[in-house]
Amino acid sequence: MKPTPKQTRDWLPALLVAALGAAGVALTQPGLSRSLHATKAREDVYLFPPPAELRVATLGYRAAVVDMLWAKLRVEYGMHLVEKRPFPDTSHYLDALLELEPNYPQVFKYVETMLCYRQDGGTVADAHQVRAYLERGIAARPDDYEVWLHYGQFMAFMAASYLKSREEIEQWRIVGASALARAAELSDDPTRSIEAANLLNTGGEREAAVRTLERAYSLTDDEPTREHIAQKLASLHAEDVRDRAKEDGGFIERVWRDEWPFLPRAAALLVGPGRNTLACVGGAAAHEPACSADWQPRLPSSRHDESARH
Repeated sequence: MKPTPKQTRDWLPALLVAALGAAGVALTQPGLSRSLHATKAREDVYLFPPPAELRVATLGYRAAVVDMLWAKLRVEYGMHLVEKRPFPDTSHYLDALLELEPNYPQVFKYVETMLCYRQDGGTVADAHQVRAYLERGIAARPDDYEVWLHYGQFMAFMAASYLKSREEIEQWRIVGASALARAAELSDDPTRSIEAANLLNTGGEREAAVRTLERAYSLTDDEPTREHIAQKLASLHAEDVRDRAKEDGGFIERVWRDEWPFLPRAAALLVGPGRNTLACVGGAAAHEPACSADWQPRLPSSRHDESARH
């Protein structure tokens, strides 16, 4: 059925408007698309004041601002990573967080990820920046084994992906091994001490590896682990250290069983060896090794060293 002339006249304005609209979209779409792409690609603006001024601006609500900054940093990092855009403001957020709370643990847990794991890849400068942040963490949290662990893992393993100099990689690996050994001491994990000793020995630091294994032997009460450490010491031609560690370990075991049998071994190590109070009365007696409340002067190896000096 054909439309009547009147119906045709009624439709013409609508068809004309639709055609003009389509033409307008076709003309403006390329320019709008370019503008939108430029807007997405443009770097964001960091709106917070410098760290020192930010501390004043918190008006005392530093904990709340720290939580807000950390949440915003995680969101922004995730969005930039998904959108494959650079995020150069990461260090600004980290500096602000550490200005407000110098020992904030989350920074030291994720700093290597946020600075090095990104769309355009990490650089040598990024690796040095991560090291600086983690060393700030060690200074702020010297007894936190997790900070030492992250520092050691980054220095010994991850940093090699970003550094260019083979000599620098080896130097960092040795520092990382020492940090892993310290983490093992703080966490009472002898397995990490063995791994750190292997790295130290590979890097030519035999004496440091031997000291690490000796400390690990004293810290563990697991007999198979002790035997494994003793074998490692023998493989490093440190039989004298192995024998000394065994002698010291036997002394600690006897004191623990005789004086503190109701305590776990780790707790007994913290309490220290008992002493004869009456025999230790007086200024002269107080300096005798047998009157010390610490383990080191009471250990057989310390007594042998003292005898050798005399």
